[in-house]
Amino acid sequence: MTKRTTTIARRPHNAPPTRDTGPRVNDRIRAVEIRLIGADGQNVGVVSPSRARQLAEDAGLDLVEISPNANPPVCKIMDFGKFKYEQQKKEAEARKKQKTIEVKEVKFRPNTDTHDYDVKMRNVVKFLENGDKVKVTLRFRGREMAHQNLGRELLERVAEDTKDIGKVENFPKMEGRQMVMMIGPSQR
Repeated sequence: MTKRTTTIARRPHNAPPTRDTGPRVNDRIRAVEIRLIGADGQNVGVVSPSRARQLAEDAGLDLVEISPNANPPVCKIMDFGKFKYEQQKKEAEARKKQKTIEVKEVKFRPNTDTHDYDVKMRNVVKFLENGDKVKVTLRFRGREMAHQNLGRELLERVAEDTKDIGKVENFPKMEGRQMVMMIGPSQR
């Protein structure tokens, strides 16, 4: 006869502690008394957790703590697996509808020509229509620093050309050798 040994897998000592997420279920409910909602949605009333667990077991379902901060806590008899699945679907749907606003940058020079200006403005308009913020950067080199008023006029022209589809969030200001302005999409 051979003796069989089994090893128990332990959590590594440097692993973070397991966190219990989500609502308490069945035996994890520690309240003295709870307000119970039945499987069909009607209010059963205030009962002890052991009585509620018995009712849930008889129905072949789980006892789930819906509102732990209420006095007494509210629990419902339901299929916990189905509840978790529906919650995950709702969260995924909410993530899908979320729009992340990106910051796009368009760079100008103080003596940007008319055609180049038009091309860059088409990009600014496209970014704003897509719901992104636009950082308009005007770079000065060498002696151009002496003519900052030309740069400010150019940025004011950009702001004027985009006033229908965007609003200036940060007005032109100098950062080192460049002037920066931020335009955000206007809410329709």
